[in-house]
Amino acid sequence: MNRKTCLEQAKKCVCGQREQDYGSPEDSFAMIAKLWSVYLDYDSISPKDVAAMMALLKIARISGDVATADSFVDLAGYAACGCEIATGEVT
Repeated sequence: MNRKTCLEQAKKCVCGQREQDYGSPEDSFAMIAKLWSVYLDYDSISPKDVAAMMALLKIARISGDVATADSFVDLAGYAACGCEIATGEVT
């Protein structure tokens, strides 16, 4: 898969049906941050942290023996969602 196709696939993930099915990344990541904060008894996990930690999950998978194109697509998607959350430029 070339970089253009990877980014196009990531765009489909974060700007397409997935948002309609699961809601906006901002809302979803905010809920995940709340749940992780309670679970870890740590009160300052933010939606931006969720995007970064999900990206790290993908990096961990990529660094293993099985680096699939899907993991790179997801990594690009998490980076895009984190950028949007951090900059406040929500679509």
